[in-house]
Amino acid sequence: MRRAQCWALVGACVLAGGLSGCAARHGPPARASGAPLAALRVEPRSSVAERSFDGVVQAVDRATLSAQTSGRVVAIYRDVDDFVPAGALLIRLRATIQRADLGRARAALHAARARATEAEKRYRRIRALYEQRVVPKADFDQVTAARDGAIAALNAARAVVAAAAEGVAYTEIRAPFASVVTGRSVEVGEAVSPGTPLMRVASLTHLRVVVSVPQSLAGTIRRLDKATVSFGGRSIEAAHVTVYPQAAAGSNAFPVRVSLSQPVPGLFPGMVVRVRFPTGRRTELLVPAGVVVRRSAVTAVYLVQPSGNTLLQQVRLGRRVGGQVEVLSGLTAGERVALNPLAAMRRLEPFPVLTGSAQ
Repeated sequence: MRRAQCWALVGACVLAGGLSGCAARHGPPARASGAPLAALRVEPRSSVAERSFDGVVQAVDRATLSAQTSGRVVAIYRDVDDFVPAGALLIRLRATIQRADLGRARAALHAARARATEAEKRYRRIRALYEQRVVPKADFDQVTAARDGAIAALNAARAVVAAAAEGVAYTEIRAPFASVVTGRSVEVGEAVSPGTPLMRVASLTHLRVVVSVPQSLAGTIRRLDKATVSFGGRSIEAAHVTVYPQAAAGSNAFPVRVSLSQPVPGLFPGMVVRVRFPTGRRTELLVPAGVVVRRSAVTAVYLVQPSGNTLLQQVRLGRRVGGQVEVLSGLTAGERVALNPLAAMRRLEPFPVLTGSAQ
């Protein structure tokens, strides 16, 4: 029975590829010969603790352009994915009625201006006669009221002209700011009424990312006011982080708005990006990425023993930091990792030799 158990232990060690979990041995190990292996002593390092979440890019300046007057679409000058400057003409509506209203309003203004001019002249004549005591005060009061009424009518006519001109301007849909066209809802020939959506635009100058975070992190994120947006192998520091004061209903997650300080080439509204928030400090173990070896499904490093031999130690890796990689488990501070895995493989600790007789 003991012989079967011994052979089972030997088989387990062989299958593990010499991992340190099978390092039990009988008697002192043989000291390796040759030059010492180059090794790195693993030391803990303080770093920033982070949590990352997926977020959606939004345009800060975005608008749905709707009709503000009735009419029929007669021309569409821009389409989806077109970049347009501020004030660029996008869509034109038929303006026959609006221009007729403007013409009538201008004619009424011309008449009101003539009446006001005549009333002003009459007022000045009567005032001169009144000052000479030629006409009674009743006549002077009458021309004063007529002049004031003519001036009021002139101002009302001007307001009507301004409103009619605005109605004509409503037939020309223009870009409110420099933007890209993200959607179009009408075709040439369609009749529209006030409130009908016509086109959507968004500015790529100012972007932000909206992400949801657990309520346990909301206070820390609000206090630190820092975030990093990553996409396509690039990282961008956030200009400002805004945590909404109310959690989303049913999820207990707080929406967070991450503002970017400058336009980012290749970043468009609707894209999904990764947002990292610092949450404090932590201690981590880092080793050069070149010391890590993979044997089938096992990820490991070679540990240099005091005897000069090595052990293959399985590890669990975390994030990559430049040319180094974080070790989450399998190593402890102070252990020595071989820098040359090929040379370390030749100095693997010999397997234990098990002796004994079956009983």
